[in-house]
Amino acid sequence: MTQLEAARSGQITEEMRICAEGEGTDPETLRRGIEEGTVVVVRNALHKGIKPLAIGKGLRTKINANIGTSRDRADVAAELEKVRICVEAGADTVMDLSTGGDIRAIRRAIVEASPLAIGTVPIYQAAARKLEQGKSFVDLSGEDLFEAIEENGRDGVDFITVHCGVTRRSVASVEAQGRLLGIVSRGGSLTAHWMEVNGLENPLFEHYDRLVEIARRYDMVLSLGDGLRPGCIADATDRGQIQELVLLGELAKRARDRGVQVMIEGPGHVPIQDIVANIQLQKRLCNGAPFYVLGPLPTDIAPGYDHLTSAIGGAIAGAAGADFLCYVTPSEHLRLPTLEDVREGIMASRIAAHIADLAKGLPGSWERDRSMARYRRELNWEGQIGASIDPEKSRAMLETSRSADEEGCTMCGEFCAVRMGRAGKIRREGT
Repeated sequence: MTQLEAARSGQITEEMRICAEGEGTDPETLRRGIEEGTVVVVRNALHKGIKPLAIGKGLRTKINANIGTSRDRADVAAELEKVRICVEAGADTVMDLSTGGDIRAIRRAIVEASPLAIGTVPIYQAAARKLEQGKSFVDLSGEDLFEAIEENGRDGVDFITVHCGVTRRSVASVEAQGRLLGIVSRGGSLTAHWMEVNGLENPLFEHYDRLVEIARRYDMVLSLGDGLRPGCIADATDRGQIQELVLLGELAKRARDRGVQVMIEGPGHVPIQDIVANIQLQKRLCNGAPFYVLGPLPTDIAPGYDHLTSAIGGAIAGAAGADFLCYVTPSEHLRLPTLEDVREGIMASRIAAHIADLAKGLPGSWERDRSMARYRRELNWEGQIGASIDPEKSRAMLETSRSADEEGCTMCGEFCAVRMGRAGKIRREGT
């Protein structure tokens, strides 16, 4: 029985209890969210080495960190170190997007090493295997793709991105309207090119019931991918993106009808004035399913700083109802991320998620900011460091002021406004 099937039968599973306790909510409230499809519990039935994670309406906004090899950089040890950084920096999930090396061995190592839920994109593995055989990825068969998905399930992967909405019709919508940058999703582009060369429909759409049955077998969450997402703000919210989204809403219902939990993936590059509308549209078309967004990035001109543009878009998206933010690192569009890139990307996304939780009024989110204000009022540096989102960086950067008897920092010294206010308060109370 899947978590969704249990919720529909009125059962509160152990996974639901663990998630409810972690979220500070009532288990029955969580169960109802799962039943309605507005919440998912992420944990493969075979992946017992992690705590289950709840994502969705009324819960803390979650963060995903992407890692993975390429054909140019296929170092398993480096990826395991990234897992360590992800855990240390506070990510909620890790996606292995490996496209180089022994992908299954890399995935198994990551699954074994990570205390966090793991996601993958199985088409990457299926395509890479064809290249290893000296063939083109267009030589893939539907059977190859489903075998890769089954293998991911057996290996304990908790959620998979599948580009079921990239169909001949939705791709035709992109082509009919025209795009400045075309299709930028790797999985979306692979699927679109495969359909064009082979003259066939997307196997994940044509044989969707088979995909759903595999997911049900392992209680894997289907993350219905946005293969036609805009890759620049000029292409945002076009006919291809919306055609795919409409289809994903229909496919989400079909999966839930079969007891399989579903998330919907959202756009990457969206102008700031359109972000809220995109979130509202997704929630409406997909019956409130949890929404997983890449960024979004509200400008295209900041390579090297895309973790900042992503945080801006992510805060707005989260406040509007997005449930799950995929981090973007400073190296987005430029290179495979380094360890420091991974850390910076997670921190930027965590800030965005917390800002979103403040806007949503989630219990506990405001208290953390109030605590920081109290510690600043008291010039309590240890308290401020402990309340900060990155205590390690806060401590490393702190410079107390000798001129202010170590009470203020070196920016203001004896002219510290808080220090002067405290001194005035003490004088007034002493008279």
